[in-house]
Amino acid sequence: MTPSDAIRAAGLRRTPARLTVYTHIQALARPVSHAELQEHPAIAAIDAITLYRTLAALLHGSLLHRVHGIDGTWRYCVQPRGAEGCPGNHAHFLCTTCGAMACLVAQPMPRVDVPTGAVVHGRHFLVHGQCGTCNANPSQPARHGDTA
Repeated sequence: MTPSDAIRAAGLRRTPARLTVYTHIQALARPVSHAELQEHPAIAAIDAITLYRTLAALLHGSLLHRVHGIDGTWRYCVQPRGAEGCPGNHAHFLCTTCGAMACLVAQPMPRVDVPTGAVVHGRHFLVHGQCGTCNANPSQPARHGDTA
């Protein structure tokens, strides 16, 4: 399914901003922050408010899901559409040095008991530490608590 078709199938209008943002996040195949999105030349032309509204619409249309890192930054992944994208209900890894985040799709989610009668709308599990690049370069100071 093309990004344009996915947006339409989600019941959303196909605006240039939605198409550009969704296509870019889908191409990255990893969680990406608002700030990282703004660094892309095609997305830099979209003002910050429109970008926030675009992300909200794509979340509402279940085309994206978001993960809140320990660094306080929301990052966005493509929701599963068939075999495409970052499948939901899986773990993510956050590097506390460089702020990079990766999907750990091959990892099973831990079992969590919820209160009787509760309804679960989603699960997110965040593993944090140093990525391979930062671990190989110990001279870089840790950014734990900083925003990416």
